[in-house]
Amino acid sequence: MKTFKILAFVLFAVTFGLAPAMAQTKDIAEIKAVISKETQSFFNVDQKNWEDCWSKVPYAYWSYSDSTATSYITGWDGLVKTFDHYFKTSKPSKAEIINDWVDFKIFGNGAYVHFVQKVKDEIDHDETSQIRVLEKKDGKWKVICVGAIARYAKANKDSKVRQ
Repeated sequence: MKTFKILAFVLFAVTFGLAPAMAQTKDIAEIKAVISKETQSFFNVDQKNWEDCWSKVPYAYWSYSDSTATSYITGWDGLVKTFDHYFKTSKPSKAEIINDWVDFKIFGNGAYVHFVQKVKDEIDHDETSQIRVLEKKDGKWKVICVGAIARYAKANKDSKVRQ
């Protein structure tokens, strides 16, 4: 009986001790997949799949800054209105997109992700430092915030991605 109690305790500790870590690993994989799909859909000019990655909420937010401009959009309706022209007039890119994942913070049904994105295609793109904030609703992670800031070529030579 004593052996059974010890075995039950060990099984309980392993099961419930590993469960949160396994759940977080699963969430991170799902979050990476949503971010990759959102980005790939944008570059492929696939509005339906791009929209599927977003939570259609009034607090959705998108921002981008590079050497030419800084821009932001607030609210799902603003995002759709702003990007509708892009999706109707742009051509798909054959770019290879590489994300160097820097940081993940999952807190309940929310997640913060920081990564550096490198785009390789026929046009020389600078790297961007990006942030995504996601919400989990009905068991699915959806983007609610995108922030991207370009890092210029000279700065890229002098700085490293934090691993």
